[in-house]
Amino acid sequence: MAAFARRLSLAEASGLSLSVIAPTITAAFNITLVVQAAGSAAPLTFAIGTLAIALVAVSFVAFTRRVAHAGSAYAYITHTFGSRAGFLAGWTLLLTYLGFASGFAGLVGSFGATVLRQAGFDVGRGWILIGVASMVLAWWFAYRDMRLAGRLMLALEAAAVLAIVALCILVLRAVQPTPAAMLATFEPQTAFGGWTGIAAGMVFTVLSFGGFEGAATLGEETVNPRRSIPVAMFATVILAGVFFMFVAFCEVLGYGQAGIGDLAHADAPLNDLAVRFASPRLATLLDLATATSAFSGVMGALAAAARVLFALGRAGLAPRLARIDARHGTPVPAIAVSAVLIIVPFVVAAPWCGGASYYSYASTVGTLALMLIYVGVGGAESVEAWREQRRGWALTCLLGPVILLWALFRTVYPVPDFPNNLWPYVVLAWIAAATALLRLRPAVAQAPLPDYL
Repeated sequence: MAAFARRLSLAEASGLSLSVIAPTITAAFNITLVVQAAGSAAPLTFAIGTLAIALVAVSFVAFTRRVAHAGSAYAYITHTFGSRAGFLAGWTLLLTYLGFASGFAGLVGSFGATVLRQAGFDVGRGWILIGVASMVLAWWFAYRDMRLAGRLMLALEAAAVLAIVALCILVLRAVQPTPAAMLATFEPQTAFGGWTGIAAGMVFTVLSFGGFEGAATLGEETVNPRRSIPVAMFATVILAGVFFMFVAFCEVLGYGQAGIGDLAHADAPLNDLAVRFASPRLATLLDLATATSAFSGVMGALAAAARVLFALGRAGLAPRLARIDARHGTPVPAIAVSAVLIIVPFVVAAPWCGGASYYSYASTVGTLALMLIYVGVGGAESVEAWREQRRGWALTCLLGPVILLWALFRTVYPVPDFPNNLWPYVVLAWIAAATALLRLRPAVAQAPLPDYL
């Protein structure tokens, strides 16, 4: 049976989780989506989101101490509920990473074209080619060596985050907010539906954290996975949560209460703040940082998708997907299929809606699927804890899923406007396809779950 070589370090595993989260993308784009839903209470929304995801993260951490497997949530849910439920979970998780990778490519194209335009080169619809090129290049990195890709992803994100923190400090020094203005960012806003707006914004906070569990897909490739993978995941959640709250706080104060509507509909809020409080050169630098961060996200999500597909193929979906390249130690067939699955929808849909909108649509589909996975993993850990007579821990692990179920309900009721009302049905159709695959490939419903130590 195909097996990975263990040669990845804690830093390289962390690079995957950090790249799929792509903190720079949240600062440059996702915060505006949260502001659209919750107004100036975006920092409060991120605080609640951090709590919910941290509660889910402890369930992932508990499972990584039991099982080291490329399938991540597929293996965890199989461990508790059996192979049939595990396959449904793995298939749903695959949609998450495919949606994220394809969506990030839209931002690579959009912000990449912006940087070129600021340099005097208007590429017009050439942003589409930039997006496609980013996916092809990510395909090459994922094929060549995860050690190189992991280090590159970590370096790109670190540089981008430092630039954003510097801008935020400049904003706070210039605005010098009053205590009342600061407290207002942690109060539900009546104009945005109060707690209903907070719940709607939770979808985008989950999007912002989506992928923290990506390191778990490297469980079979990482040295000492029972230590390295939990540290990579939990540290990513906590550090990213602090970063998201801080940047949302600074962006809200930078635009001011009177400018919340402008922030909600800003195409590039960091760019606007850089021009206002620093210089156009910093704005260009931040656009470049966002484009490189999005490319890091394409790489990370593609690598994670390939490993989930590899695990499903090994379980009986398609044995050819379970081959590992002897020279590079990567699941080449699974990477190739995953690359095609992110390129095709991008080429078909992105030119018609634009890079930013395509990212919003594709990542929303991925996030809705991921919320189901988080609920499933949290529920599985609660069951495991209950079986082990740890009643308090079992109830604690249910808190994250309960918060996420509340947010999921608010994504379908009240019914959102078109086309956002379609995305839950896309996820349901994808899951329905999994039930058909279970009939065509019945072996996956009885596949054993070896632990790859």
